[in-house]
Amino acid sequence: MTATAPHFGPSPSVPPMRRPLAVAALLAALVTMVAGLLLGGAAPASAHAALTGSDPQDGAVVATAPKEITLTFSEQVAMGDGSIRVLDPGGKRADTGAAPRDLQSGSTVKYGVTLHSGLPDGTYTVAWQAVSADSHPVSGAFTFSIGAPSDTTVALPSDEAGGGLVGALYGIARYAAYAGFIVLAGGAAFVLACWQRGAGARPLQRLVVRGWLTLTAATLAMLLLRSPYTGSGKLADAFDLDGLKAVLDTKPGAALVSRLLLLGAAALFIAVLFGAYAKREDEREKKDLTFGLAIGGAVIAAGIAGTWALAEHASTGIQPGIAMPVDVLHLLAVAAWLGGLAALLVALYRTPDIGATAVRRFSRIAFGSVLVLTATGLYQSWRQVGSWSALTGTGYGQLLLVKVGLVAVLVGVAWISRRWTARLAEVPTEAGTAVDPQMDADASVEVESEPADESEDPSRAAQLARQKAAVATATKKRTRDADPERSGLRRSVLAEVGVAVALLAVTTVLTSTEPGRTEEEAARASTGASAPATEGPVTLSLPFDTGGRNGKGTVRMDIDPGRTGANGLHLWIDGPDGQPMDVPEVKLAFTLKSKDIGPLPVLPDRLTEGHWTASGIQIPMAGDWKVAVTVRTSDIDQTTIGKNMKIG
Repeated sequence: MTATAPHFGPSPSVPPMRRPLAVAALLAALVTMVAGLLLGGAAPASAHAALTGSDPQDGAVVATAPKEITLTFSEQVAMGDGSIRVLDPGGKRADTGAAPRDLQSGSTVKYGVTLHSGLPDGTYTVAWQAVSADSHPVSGAFTFSIGAPSDTTVALPSDEAGGGLVGALYGIARYAAYAGFIVLAGGAAFVLACWQRGAGARPLQRLVVRGWLTLTAATLAMLLLRSPYTGSGKLADAFDLDGLKAVLDTKPGAALVSRLLLLGAAALFIAVLFGAYAKREDEREKKDLTFGLAIGGAVIAAGIAGTWALAEHASTGIQPGIAMPVDVLHLLAVAAWLGGLAALLVALYRTPDIGATAVRRFSRIAFGSVLVLTATGLYQSWRQVGSWSALTGTGYGQLLLVKVGLVAVLVGVAWISRRWTARLAEVPTEAGTAVDPQMDADASVEVESEPADESEDPSRAAQLARQKAAVATATKKRTRDADPERSGLRRSVLAEVGVAVALLAVTTVLTSTEPGRTEEEAARASTGASAPATEGPVTLSLPFDTGGRNGKGTVRMDIDPGRTGANGLHLWIDGPDGQPMDVPEVKLAFTLKSKDIGPLPVLPDRLTEGHWTASGIQIPMAGDWKVAVTVRTSDIDQTTIGKNMKIG
C-alpha cells in the first residue's frame, strides 16, 4: 500500500521483437473454457462435518446385540470401504466389512454398517473416518457395551485424521501453493499494471517464474499426498496408483488437476510476458498486447483461484453460489496486494531504475485491494462464524481475530511506507543518483588502466569484462543506496512483506480449521441428542456394618465428572476412628431402574490402604441411578449398601 516515489534513474533500452497478438487472445479463450467448466460444475455442498449422533450412543449399554451401527453427521461426508469399523473387546472386526450404507433421509446425513450375528457381551469400539465436503478429513471413535461393560484391548485413536508426517507435508504444500499463487499472480499484475518496463528486469522475471514453479510443485505434491492424507496416513501410499485414481474421482482431485491445466496456460502467459512483450518497442502494438495479456492473465488467475473456491470452505455451508465468487475475489485481492508488494520489494532492492509512476500505480491498486478484502472478508466472517460466541469461543474464530490483527498491523506499516514515499516525492531526481564521482573515477581508472589489446589472451579480455561488469553493478548499488529516503522505503516495505508472510501462514491454517458456525451447530446438535450434564463430580458417603469384628466403617466415594459417558471413581473406606480401613474386597454396581439398565458391575483396584479406584466407568444415560457398594471385611462378613445419585 505504498504511495509515490520519484524517478531513480534512466530507463533501460529494449530491443524490438515482433510476436502475434493472437497468442494472448487464444490464451484467454482456452482458459475461459477451462475455468468455465471448473466453476460451472461446482454444486452446493456442506461444511466441515461433525458426528452429531449414533445408535447405540457413545457409552450406552444395550441388553441385546444390535443388528447394525448407524452414525449421523452434521453435514455431508464421503465414505469408503473401511470408513466405519466396529471392533470387539479382543480387537477383531465385529462388522461384516461391507462398505457403509447411505441411510440419508431428507436433510439427515446418516450411514450404517451391519454387524455379525450372535455377538458376545462386552465393550465394543466404533472407529470412523470420512472426508468432509470441504475436502478435509474427519475421524473419531466411541464405545458401547452389550450386556455389561468389559475390558477391551482396543485403544481409542488419539491422532486426528490428516495428522502425522503426511498431514504436516500436506500443510506445507498447501502453504506453498498459496504463496506461489500470490507471487505469480501479484508479480505479473505488478508488471502489467504498474511497471511495464519491469518485464525486462531479470529480478522480477525470476520472482514470477519461481512463483509458478512453487505453485506447480505444491499442486503436484498435494495431488500425490491426497490419498494418504485422507486415508491411511502412510507416506508410502502417496505413490499408490489405485489411491491416486480414487483421488481423481473426487472434487478436490478434480480441482487440483484443473489447477495443473491452468498452470500450463500460465506458463504460456509468462513466456509471452517476458519474451515478446518485454522486447517490443512499438507503443501501439505494446498497448494492444498489454490489453490481451491483461485479459488472459485475469482469466488464468481467476481460474486458479477458483480451484480453491471449488474444493474448500467456499463451496460448502450456506450460500455457496455467492460465497464461491466472493472467495475468488478475496484471493485475487490478496494476490494483487501481497504479490505486488513482493514485486515492489524486489524492484526496490534489485533494480535501481523503478520510477515514481510505478509506485503510485501500485499504491492505487493496493488501496483498491484493501477495500475488496474488507468487503469480502466481512462476508466470509459472517458466513463462517455466524455469532459473537463463535468468534471468541471457537478455534476458527480465534484464528480469524489473529488474522484481523495482522491485517491491521500490515495496514499500519503500509501507512509508514506512504510517509516515506511522500518524503521521496519532495526530493529532486538528482538526489537519488548522487554518487561520489571520485569513487567512480578511481574504479574506472583501476579497470581501464590497462588498455585492451586485440592480440591479448581471451581469458584476460574476459577477466576485464567481468571487472567492468562488477564496477557497473557497484555503481548501480551506490546509486540505489545513496538516497536515505529510498532506504527507509525499502525497510518499511520489507517489514510489510514480513507481516504478510505471517498473515499467509495464519490464513493457511484457517482454511483447514472447522468453521465456527459449523462447530457450534454440531455442539448444539450433539448436546440436544444427550441429557445435560451435572454441575460436577458426584460425592457420596455410605456408612456400613458387616456384623463381624471390626465390621463398621464408612465408604466415601467420588465419581468424576459425574455425567454420561466415561467416569473415574475414587473410593475410600474409613474405620470408626476416621483412619483408613483395609478390607479384602469391594464391589460396586450401577442400576437405572426407570430404563431397565443394569446392574452394571464395577470392580475397583486397590491403590493403597483404604483407597480404591477405577477408571472408564461408563454411565450410558442421564437419570436417577442407584449405586450399590458391597464391602467384605472377612471371609464370611460382608454387606451391601446403596444410595441414589442423579446424573444429568
